[in-house]
Amino acid sequence: MQKDSTKIPGHALAYTLLLLTVLFWSGNWVVGRAIRGDVPPIALSFWRWMVAFICLLPWAWHPVRAQWRDLARHWRILVLLGLCGGACHNALTYIGLSRTTATNGALLASATPIMIIGLSWALLGKGLRLIEWLGVLISLFGVLAIVSHGELSLLIELRPNPGDLWVLVAMFSWALYTVLLAWRPAGLHPLAFLAAICAAGLCWLAPFYAWEIAAGQTIKPSLAAYSAIIYAGLFPALLGFIFWNRAVAEVGSNKAGQFMNLMPAFGTLLAIVFLGERPGWIHLAGILLILSGVYLTSARRRHPGTS
Repeated sequence: MQKDSTKIPGHALAYTLLLLTVLFWSGNWVVGRAIRGDVPPIALSFWRWMVAFICLLPWAWHPVRAQWRDLARHWRILVLLGLCGGACHNALTYIGLSRTTATNGALLASATPIMIIGLSWALLGKGLRLIEWLGVLISLFGVLAIVSHGELSLLIELRPNPGDLWVLVAMFSWALYTVLLAWRPAGLHPLAFLAAICAAGLCWLAPFYAWEIAAGQTIKPSLAAYSAIIYAGLFPALLGFIFWNRAVAEVGSNKAGQFMNLMPAFGTLLAIVFLGERPGWIHLAGILLILSGVYLTSARRRHPGTS
C-alpha cells in the first residue's frame, strides 16, 4: 500500500511538538520571574492547573466518562504522575525562582536531561549511544556558555542556596515524571489521561495553597497577575503537557529530555523581545552548540533492530 505523502512523519511531528513545548515553558520561566512579587508560588501553580483543567474539561468529559473504570483501575500511577508533573514540578520551580538567581536556576534546569538519562538507566535499563552522549555534552557546553556569559569564574563562584535546592528538586521531579510516562496506562485517551493528571495535581496542591493563604500570602489583583495565570494555564500547562506526552510516546524520554537544553536559549531570545536585553556573541555560540547537541541526540538510529 502506498503511503500518504502528505502525512507528517511521526518523529518530525514529535520534534515540532517538543520545540513548541520548550518555547511555552521558557515563557513560563520568564512570566514566573516577572510576577513573583504579585502571585505567590503555590497560588500560581494551583491556578495554572485550574485554568488548564477548566479549559480541558469540555473536551475531556466524554473520554473520561467512557474510560472512568480504566482511570480508577490505574489510579496509583496517575496520582504519582500528578504529584511529579502536576504539583511538584511547577510549585517548586516558582518557589526556587523567588530565592535564587536566574543564572543558578538556568544552570540547574539544564541538568534535567542528565537526570532523565540517569533515571531511564536506573528504572528502564535504557542508555545512549556514543554519538548521543556526545550530543548531551555539546548541549551542556552550550547551556554553560549562555548562563556564564562566557566567563568561567561565574560558574566556579556559584554557591548553593535554598532556591538552588528547590529548583534542583523541581527538575528531578520533572525528570521522574518523564521517565514514569513509560508506565502510562495503555489505551487511555490522551485528554482523559491529562484530565486525570490535572485533577491529581490540584488535589496535591490544594492543602498547600490553603496553607499559603493562611500564612497571608495572597494574589495582588492586577492585569499582569491574571494574564500570567491564564498564560501559564493555557500554554505551559495545557498545550505543553499534551505536546510533551505525545512526543515522549513517539521518541522516548531520553531524546525528548534533550530538548530541555533549549530552554536557556529560548529564554535568552524571549528576554531580548520582552525585556530589551541585547545579546552578545556568547549567546549565539551557546544557541548553536545547544542546537547541534539536540540534533545529535535526536537523530534516528541507523542500525537494524533499534529505534
